[in-house]
Amino acid sequence: MIHVLAVITAKPGMRDSILTHFHANVPAVKAEKGCIEYGAAIDATEAPAIQTPWGPDTFLVIEKWESMDALKAHAAAPHMAAYGAKTKEFIASRIIHILSPV
Repeated sequence: MIHVLAVITAKPGMRDSILTHFHANVPAVKAEKGCIEYGAAIDATEAPAIQTPWGPDTFLVIEKWESMDALKAHAAAPHMAAYGAKTKEFIASRIIHILSPV
């Protein structure tokens, strides 16, 4: 299994615009072969003091894939290219961590 944590930071005030496109794309991603989990998360409200918040412009995409090949196919999927084209003007930074469980 492959885990992916993508840290997406929007240009100020644009996070909701990106998330609208993200949520519209989720069904296509979840239908991909090898997709185990795919969703977005933002800072929890009323979290204990141990939280280090990402802030109002950032969200994380939390993914699990059956294999690296499934992840590579996901990255090359036409719906991902379309999503990228629709959101690129709203994104300030994107950091992707690809991880293996231990």
